[in-house]
Amino acid sequence: MTRPAAVLLVLVGLTAPARQAAADWPLFRGDPLMSGVGQAKLPDQLAERWAFKTGDAVEGAPAVAGGVVYVGSADKHLYALDLASGQQKWRAKLGPMKGSPAVRGDRVYVGDLDGKFYCLTTADGKVAWTFECGGEITSGANFHGPNVLIGSHDSTLYCLGPDGKKVWEVKTDGPVNGSPAVAGDTTFVAGCDNVLHILDAKTGRELGAVDLGGQAAATAAVRGDVAYVGTMASQVVAVDWKKKAKAWAFDSPRGAPFYASAAAADGVVVAGGRDQKVYGLDPANGKAKWNFAADGNIDGSPAVVGDRVYVGSLGREGSFYVLDLKTGKKLQELNLDSPVCGSVAVGPDCVLVGTDKGTVYCLGAK
Repeated sequence: MTRPAAVLLVLVGLTAPARQAAADWPLFRGDPLMSGVGQAKLPDQLAERWAFKTGDAVEGAPAVAGGVVYVGSADKHLYALDLASGQQKWRAKLGPMKGSPAVRGDRVYVGDLDGKFYCLTTADGKVAWTFECGGEITSGANFHGPNVLIGSHDSTLYCLGPDGKKVWEVKTDGPVNGSPAVAGDTTFVAGCDNVLHILDAKTGRELGAVDLGGQAAATAAVRGDVAYVGTMASQVVAVDWKKKAKAWAFDSPRGAPFYASAAAADGVVVAGGRDQKVYGLDPANGKAKWNFAADGNIDGSPAVVGDRVYVGSLGREGSFYVLDLKTGKKLQELNLDSPVCGSVAVGPDCVLVGTDKGTVYCLGAK
């Protein structure tokens, strides 16, 4: 797996977490704020419900909407799968994909490593329109009003209209890697200049800036007035975006970067790092409440549902963990077919995740 040397983050902030229907996970981190928190009813013990094999690695999170799972693969295909059975409904050949699909209404949006951003119909996977970027796309899309936000490695955050026409763009000093979180009329973008830029989402005009102390390496999770950002400088940084100031920074004890996006749950911020650990951080001060030692680096972003954390590791055993949110204690471990490079998505009564061998797993009641 390759990662960019310079990584950017895009997000759009809000004052309160948005809630999705329990059956839906339509965006990379589940909701417009990229919180990574689901509302599902999951069983005490997970078991494999079904597994679907694509032709190459699945690094993004699946999107779940209307009883259908949408997943992009490095094999150049976007798949639509029946959530109940795992049976393929359709597939569309696009380009190699690392980013997560995003669903709104009867459209699904996804970008590829060839720099093309697609809008497809959910019914049959036909391309409605395509937008050409100047660099690869690893960002997942999100929505602001009728518009679509997407970042590209051509150092640009794009705002596109529902017809695929550009509304505005903001240039940065390096690739845009993170997915946008959306709500209200405020947008943030962080890049190789180590600064979180606060922008007007309607126009892209800069309203303020905050020094992060390092390049952003992940999508931020927003809860209330605070954005929690993993960086390549081996920190998780909390930014009070209303005050335009850094609230705190947690340093990885082993000096390892954070590529996985954090999950911002009630009372705990969950972050996985390249030091093979998952951390439960106090959102008030950034101190570690607990840490869990995995068998490999954590690049796939964790999800929180109720009092549990769901996360996979890049260890050779393909370990997928269920942890107690309050203590970090391991409650269950499943071994999948290969290292878990994908980020977790949540269905109405299951979780979904992809592996390095390109298998999408649906884990729920046996």
